[in-house]
Amino acid sequence: MFIRSWGARGSIAVSGEEYLRYGGDTTCLEIRTAAGDVLIVDAGSGIRRLGNAMIAEERRQLSMIFTHAHWDHILGFPFFKPVHRRDSSIEIYGCPMETGDMQTLLAQTMAPPHFPVPYDEIRANITYHPRCESGRSHDILGITVESIPLSHPNLGLGYKFTEARKTFVFLTDNELGHVHPGGRSFEEYVEFCQGADLLIHDAEYTDAEYEHTRGWGHSTYGEAMRLALSAGVENFGLFHHNQDRTDSDLDAMVAACREIAAEAGSSMRCFAVTQDMDIAL
Repeated sequence: MFIRSWGARGSIAVSGEEYLRYGGDTTCLEIRTAAGDVLIVDAGSGIRRLGNAMIAEERRQLSMIFTHAHWDHILGFPFFKPVHRRDSSIEIYGCPMETGDMQTLLAQTMAPPHFPVPYDEIRANITYHPRCESGRSHDILGITVESIPLSHPNLGLGYKFTEARKTFVFLTDNELGHVHPGGRSFEEYVEFCQGADLLIHDAEYTDAEYEHTRGWGHSTYGEAMRLALSAGVENFGLFHHNQDRTDSDLDAMVAACREIAAEAGSSMRCFAVTQDMDIAL
């Protein structure tokens, strides 16, 4: 399993010299299977560059899965060039949400007055599958996909991807310090992540920031670290970087996490996910 981050920023895309190393695009991951198939996770602004790469590669068959439908996770969809090509076939898997199914929500990103090209003019052959459900496993492109509800406003799912005995857990937009309707307890998230080869988790806030943002649907890096250590994961990536978090700020956050791991006697590898980062499992 090969994972590439096309965007790791949260809430809104950013630009500027203070964001060069970690990047400014919002959530989009590419998971490439051992057979070479591509599963895309979320359609934040990073999906624009991913779409260009897929066209350059002449890849016409793609699959997509969504964690939830907040703006920063779907805003790139209208700019994903494969959806505008007749030779593209795209399989889309959704998740439980309070505000409609995935097709309806993606169509809204292209509805007037937000976008000049209406959803009905999409040229790709798009197939929408029944939404993934918590507690059930699904086979997508030969990867076993399990899910758990996110602790986040308006519902959503985190995912565990397993292929060839390697496991990647992706829990973005997950507030460990507050249980939202439909969310799970800290202990249940520990069980879900137990022994993962790679955990990428929301780590948007510092403790000081969290005093003012409790209930907004995101975790502190300290709570995310506590989850990673409790679950005994091998590699832990901080994700959903705050829009105001500069490269130097993220460096300091990573250093603090590594110090926490060292004090706990853990050999876990800890890092902040960067735009265009590649991880092979």
